[in-house]
Amino acid sequence: MGINKTVIITGISGQDGAYLSALLLGKGYTIVGLVRRDGNIRLAGLEYLGIRDKVIIEECNLLDISGIIKLLRQYKPVEVYNLAAQSSVSASFREPIDTFHFNTISVFNLLEAIKRVDATIKFYQASSSEMYGRVNNLPITEDSVLHPVSPYAISKASAHWTCINYRESYKLFVCCGILFNHESYLRGDNFFVKKIITDSIKIKEKKLDRLNVGNVDISRDFGYAPLYVEGMYLMMQAEKPADYILCSGRPIKLKSIIEHVFSRLGIDNKYYCVSKELYRPSEIDEIFGDSSKAKDILGWDYSMSFESVLDKLLEENLKNCEK
Repeated sequence: MGINKTVIITGISGQDGAYLSALLLGKGYTIVGLVRRDGNIRLAGLEYLGIRDKVIIEECNLLDISGIIKLLRQYKPVEVYNLAAQSSVSASFREPIDTFHFNTISVFNLLEAIKRVDATIKFYQASSSEMYGRVNNLPITEDSVLHPVSPYAISKASAHWTCINYRESYKLFVCCGILFNHESYLRGDNFFVKKIITDSIKIKEKKLDRLNVGNVDISRDFGYAPLYVEGMYLMMQAEKPADYILCSGRPIKLKSIIEHVFSRLGIDNKYYCVSKELYRPSEIDEIFGDSSKAKDILGWDYSMSFESVLDKLLEENLKNCEK
């Protein structure tokens, strides 16, 4: 028999789950993807990448530890990538308790299940740059102080410290990927960059009158999702478990993103409108990171400008609009 190379990916229906699956399939892994038991399984990302029939799909409630234990015993994975979360910052302000409950208890259950079933299983946690929130010093490094400013960020910070505690207390191989914003064609429609691109194309095609946005004077660190999942994989192959920031290291104003997309599509800037109603109760003015640790230890190097990412996404969206 060959070496067991089975991995479990929670949140496989998201963009990262799809691109990570494609990457790991290419490396000879068997993929077991976990989806929620709500009868509404969306696997468009896997289908888009042509790998839906190559992935085993299992329904699992991550708030039920017994179901997780059963799956760990059944599939005996060598690695678990936890990408499942209520991941919308805006939605977390509307549903703070549900967001905190799911994003923390699911992580506790996964780690506790691994501890009980097989402590050699490697665990990857999708942490978030949002945890750092309102920082005094930029760029952000792995040692920066956490000051989360949204319910989502608070939940992610709690899950992050839970992972560190299990690593230190029980010597589990647990690593946290602290990813800054990363985009792709498979990004959900409720995320800023995808919304800008899809709505701008509708304006170009005269299917929409204007683009309504919130605070566009803030800056973020954006990257390209298919390259970020490579960093996730590298973390799990490292000799020792640790936490790593993955980012571009370059901030860009949200206003600049809109104007770049409008320029490429030949749309006048008068077609976007800032609405105070779309502002969040609390906001970070500027945030960007330093991925030197990932570069030095893992060999993960990222050099794409976000303008080039936007051009790539625009091209892919326009191509798929024509189909």
